[in-house]
Formats: sequence, structure tokens, C-alpha cells
Amino acid sequence: MRIRKLFRFEAAHVVRNCHARRCRENIHGHSYIVEVFISSETLDKGYMVMDFTLLDEVKALIDRFDHSYCLWQGEEEELKRFIYRYNQRVVEMPVSPSAEGFALLLFFLVDNILRHTVLSNGEGEVQLHSVRVHETATGYAEAFREDMKLVDFTHDDILFSGSILHEEATSTKHRDDVHG
Repeated sequence: MRIRKLFRFEAAHVVRNCHARRCRENIHGHSYIVEVFISSETLDKGYMVMDFTLLDEVKALIDRFDHSYCLWQGEEEELKRFIYRYNQRVVEMPVSPSAEGFALLLFFLVDNILRHTVLSNGEGEVQLHSVRVHETATGYAEAFREDMKLVDFTHDDILFSGSILHEEATSTKHRDDVHG
């Protein structure tokens, strides 16, 4: 059985080396929709693949991209300095911030989160099936496990600006204080 959880974020980027001049030469943004598909051959005690609350860490990950500038690490240093000077929220990515790049990057990150999620309600072999990233209302890219052969990066190659990390730490502390 397969389940799907939908997430959203707003972000800006430039997609260098693409065909469309507007996209490769101009900073622009999108309202992204991310669909995470999870599968299992068994159901837990609640008759679910897994409870969606177990995806809170995935939600926090997607939120790191919200209202950020997604910067390809291959950009020229002059642009990188400009982006960091005038933006608090920057995600520096080892892949081009195209829909395909986002799908691959998010599959990589979400898969790692799921592999480290503690399952304690009789869940079976829960696996990430795919990650679909809608960049526009009419187009999306979807990454599957077999597509991971297209990537050559590690977690250390994905950089979140200090503002993103500080905001996340403050938010986590607030949740812990409230629910402590």
C-alpha cells in the first residue's frame, strides 16, 4: 500500500544552463508543492502504513526551504556573496535548483529521515517510494530510489544558512518548552 503526504514551500532561484533564457538569466520564484510517497506491504496496529505525525521531521526539513533563496553551489562567487549579503535564508545546494534537482535532493534527505524514524506501532517495512516536486501548476519532477544513481553528494554538501538553523533551533526549543 502507498500513502502520500503533501508539503509546500515558497523559494527563489536561478536555473543555470537550462534552455529557457528567463530561467537561466533571472532570479525568480515558485510556489512549490512536494509530495512524499511512502509504501509498505503491511499495516500498523492502527491499520495505517504509518501515522502522518511521524513525518514531522520531514515537515521541518521542507520548512527550511520556505522563503529561502536556493543557491546552486556552482554559481559564480560574486553572485554567492551578493545572495548571502542580502538574504537571511539561503540553502546552498550541490545540484541545480530545478524541479529535478529538488526531487533528487529531497528524496535523498527524506529517505535518510525515514530510515532513522523510530517505528513503534507495528509498522512493517516502511520505505520511501518517491518524492514529487511541483514547480508549477502544470509540471513536476519525481525521483525514485533508482534515480539516486544520478547524485554524487553527501549531507555535508547541503548548506543551510545560519538564520535557517537558528530559526529552527528556536522553534524546536519553543515546542519543547510548551510540550515539555
